[in-house]
Amino acid sequence: MTDAILDGLHQAMTSPWVYLAIFALAALDGFFPAVPSETAVITAGVYAASGAPDPIPVIVVAAAGAFAGDHVSYLIGRTAGTRLLRRLKPGGRKRAAFGWAERALAARGGLLLVVARYIPGGRTAATITMGAVRFPMRAFSLFDAVAAISWAVYSTMVGLVGGMAFERDPFRGLLLGLGIALTVTVMTEIVRHVRQRGNRRGNRRGDIPETDTRESTPISG
Repeated sequence: MTDAILDGLHQAMTSPWVYLAIFALAALDGFFPAVPSETAVITAGVYAASGAPDPIPVIVVAAAGAFAGDHVSYLIGRTAGTRLLRRLKPGGRKRAAFGWAERALAARGGLLLVVARYIPGGRTAATITMGAVRFPMRAFSLFDAVAAISWAVYSTMVGLVGGMAFERDPFRGLLLGLGIALTVTVMTEIVRHVRQRGNRRGNRRGDIPETDTRESTPISG
């Protein structure tokens, strides 16, 4: 069974169509988070350690797909974001993700796009929220280009590390690559959770400087 899966993956990864597939998955993941685009890019990186596919085109198409998908999500937010947010169940995970995106956008601006790449559900929430609040398109595109390229390089390099560590066993290389990505995601979530708890404690004690209140001011063009 495992050999059949590996043979299928090898055929897929050595096909010239793999680049189009990676582009499509990265784009769809921008507005349909169930698509495993990061897994696809990591897998391509694992096999790239053996010579095919070429890691540079993988990075290029993954970044281009992510950039295109994020702009679709941004436009969805710009046209229907308010109605979409109203339909989300209060207290639900999706509503909480959009609430986080709103607060992070007010505090960090366009850097939210880079941070959201490594938070589960954060990418779509960030792009739709930025569209809904009419974040300037030019600034959105600039920050999103940085986010998309950094994500593509990171995912491909994680796969390459796994592929080089287990060059003769791509399955173990894939497991290592996915494990590294999962560890980074978990650590990011832990840091975010700890910082949120610290901010809540500071607010209860009333020791937040007045200058910090400006972080909650919505960003305008």
